[in-house]
Amino acid sequence: MLDKTYKPSEIEPRLYEGWERAGAFASDANSNAKPYTIMIPPPNVTGSLHTGHALTFTVQDTLIRWRRMQGRDVLWQPGTDHAGIATQMVVERLLAEQGIDRRELGREKFVERVWQWKAESGGTITQQLRRLGASLDWQRERFTMDDGLSDAVRKVFVTLYREGLIYRDKRLVNWDPKLQTAISDLEVESVEVKGSLWYVRYPIEGQAGRFITVATTRPETMLGDTAVAVHPEDARYQDLIGRHAILPLVGRRLPIVADDYSDPEKGTGAVKITPAHDFNDFEVGRRHDLPMPSILDRQAHVVLAEIADVLRAVYGAADPAFTRSLEGMDRTAARKAIVAELERLGLLEKVEPNTHQVPHGDRGGVPLEPMLTTQWYCNAKVLAQPAIEAVEAGRTVFVPKQWENTFFAWMRDIQPWCISRQLWWGHQIPCWYGPDGREFVAESEAEAKSAARDHYKKAQVALTRDEDVLDTWFSSALWPFSTLGWPESTKELARYYPGDVLVTGFDIIFFWVARMMMQGIHFMGDVPFRTVYIHGLVRDERGQKMSKSKGNSIDPLELIDKYGSDALRFTICALTGLGRDVKLGPARVENYRRFVTKLWNAARFCEMNDIRVDPSFDPARASLPLTRWILDAANRATEEATAALEAYRLDEYAGVCYRFTWDTFCDWFVEFAKPALSEPEVRQTAAHVLGTILRLLHPVMPFVTEELWDRFGYGEPFSLIRAPWPEPVNVADAPAARAELDWVVRLISEVRSVRTEMNVPPGTLTPILLRDATPQTLALALQWIDAIRRLARVSEVRPLVGEMPKGSAQLMVDEATVVLPLADAIDVGTERTRLTRERDKAAGEARKIGQKLDNLDFVRRAPEEVVEENRERLAAIQTDIARLEAALQRIEA
Repeated sequence: MLDKTYKPSEIEPRLYEGWERAGAFASDANSNAKPYTIMIPPPNVTGSLHTGHALTFTVQDTLIRWRRMQGRDVLWQPGTDHAGIATQMVVERLLAEQGIDRRELGREKFVERVWQWKAESGGTITQQLRRLGASLDWQRERFTMDDGLSDAVRKVFVTLYREGLIYRDKRLVNWDPKLQTAISDLEVESVEVKGSLWYVRYPIEGQAGRFITVATTRPETMLGDTAVAVHPEDARYQDLIGRHAILPLVGRRLPIVADDYSDPEKGTGAVKITPAHDFNDFEVGRRHDLPMPSILDRQAHVVLAEIADVLRAVYGAADPAFTRSLEGMDRTAARKAIVAELERLGLLEKVEPNTHQVPHGDRGGVPLEPMLTTQWYCNAKVLAQPAIEAVEAGRTVFVPKQWENTFFAWMRDIQPWCISRQLWWGHQIPCWYGPDGREFVAESEAEAKSAARDHYKKAQVALTRDEDVLDTWFSSALWPFSTLGWPESTKELARYYPGDVLVTGFDIIFFWVARMMMQGIHFMGDVPFRTVYIHGLVRDERGQKMSKSKGNSIDPLELIDKYGSDALRFTICALTGLGRDVKLGPARVENYRRFVTKLWNAARFCEMNDIRVDPSFDPARASLPLTRWILDAANRATEEATAALEAYRLDEYAGVCYRFTWDTFCDWFVEFAKPALSEPEVRQTAAHVLGTILRLLHPVMPFVTEELWDRFGYGEPFSLIRAPWPEPVNVADAPAARAELDWVVRLISEVRSVRTEMNVPPGTLTPILLRDATPQTLALALQWIDAIRRLARVSEVRPLVGEMPKGSAQLMVDEATVVLPLADAIDVGTERTRLTRERDKAAGEARKIGQKLDNLDFVRRAPEEVVEENRERLAAIQTDIARLEAALQRIEA
């Protein structure tokens, strides 16, 4: 006997262990079934389940379970990413708590400590995914630094190097002075900072008393200026183009160059150019062949070595005391000192408050420095072209399609990819240097030594390995084929590559999706996936971005503890529309927990009324209008749910399942069936349709459906996960049954709605009078009179004879006017006044919100989520107004 209440905390772990023990998640490379592959975006090994994970893995698992039930040989490839910076920071913090610095340990010992940490604590995220119900093929779990995947990384690096697509270069990178490494754009956070805009006067060479004023937010970098740029069409500076300004504090002659980068509308229209410390300035420097001296070291302290020659040339034997005093000074302190000196020299024209975005490292938390360093680069432009062509040709399709434009915009303007990081944890770059600095790139040290011996014609050559590691995204880009055994030619690689769909957020289209496409096409000759399904972000219930500082973050594990995994998963699917962010909150999950409870209670009702699975039941032989109607409705729900999943409309799939289960089955069929449960056909049909519901809902609500499936004996324990996806069944004369029952449902629904709107007491019965009803309609009402009386709370149904009773409400159901005499049940005048008052109040509120939204200044200045909240509120009020108007029209004057 089912318990009175569903207890997910007891049921979910037992079911998951049973599935895993039975090998229910496993793929089968020897199967004759058509394969279906999804590659998991590997979460960081340091990670814990957050709402973003809950979204993407719920969507993936829903698709995976659905395709598995369709008979596909499903591979959902699990694994974790070694997460270079994140993991190194975790272990460094743990060592710091013991008073140990990694540099004291040395590289080898430190890496051993990281592997030790990974063995002890690195499985947190995979255990949490099990709690979510993710049916990953765990026996195939991989890690981006597994031996096999490491072999693939070295093979790819060496191949691309030999093809001239990987090389070393000196370029600007995002440098984290705290972590002492270059970082990727994805690890950059723009932080709004209230700073200043300093207007500095640069003397014009040979024109005493004339200056060109530049505006800057970073006066500390002026020591590295090598030009001043003005727009070629800026009339203010036409006579200065080609002349020189003198750099204050240093004395360097700065050419005044014409460049479109300078915006005449910003600041003074003149821009100081510091190529070694600004990405835009770097490009200007390249266009004009400017020197690029670095004046900050890797700790962001002032270093004067690269401008020493200029200082000597300008000052000779005299020591520029102030400039020399900046040596070794932190950038913040140097800024203050330089501003003070400029003010003392009369070169600071003015200072304005300036709020602007400053790039920070998301891990280190400090402002980043554009730093001119020698790094390893990948020629992404060459690799990008085949990927662009693949999307253009439709070999890979984005859903929603608009994300293809984002993909094209990034890929057509792609820059060299900096693939080296100054870390110890990660794939160490397979390059060794000879005594003269010559590079020997090889898959192993032995191979590098052999090449060195051949080159130097010596038996022994001392080689030094490059200390850098590869960007984490480099190994992640190989995930779709390295996890399947590449570079070996495995049967898994032949069977499961390319994958069917990649499910991910839009924020990593460039960082991961594009790079997988580049590497997959280059090394496999085909795209890594046929479809890229892009979902939105998870926000709070008001549409605001979640953050710890705002205090609106949600822990999905807490939601699972409180409401169960099924409730959370269904909430996510119900809210996941194409191109739409998910507004998630506990109240929404609690609401959908009621749906889980509704299903459980419906199953308990069936169990208590001896509704059991009957293998001999043939839906095609059902003869009663009620049974044929519910079987037909189940067919339509099956078709709609399947179509929604095919189109990646998870919200529509959830909506179809919700409406059919709660409304059609629970609220109508069960209620209609209660007096008819003595009929074997009704009980057989109820069991059949309940089984259909369990199969339809299983992809999104796997636990409660599996439990009910097992308890009702639809199959062996833990078998729903591989039960066949429902298909429409033959139903005799379905249109007639649909027309009959749909009419009864509409009649009862409309009467209920009017009674609610008019505040008719639930215990008060009212008659239904039918005007202009056909004989067929009257016969139908008579046939279903018992159900109409019970469910619509009416005393009788009869034709209207004579005049319309005073104080009646009217509504239309097909050709008939349905009249509800209410004068004896309520004070009609009072209710009309109440409805009018409510309508007018709602109309007033709608006008206020409409005026606000018509105010372009409000729309422009207000946060996006506030504007959207107002739009949603206005739509809800307008719906309410329409309802109240309809209610007023129903009351006879």
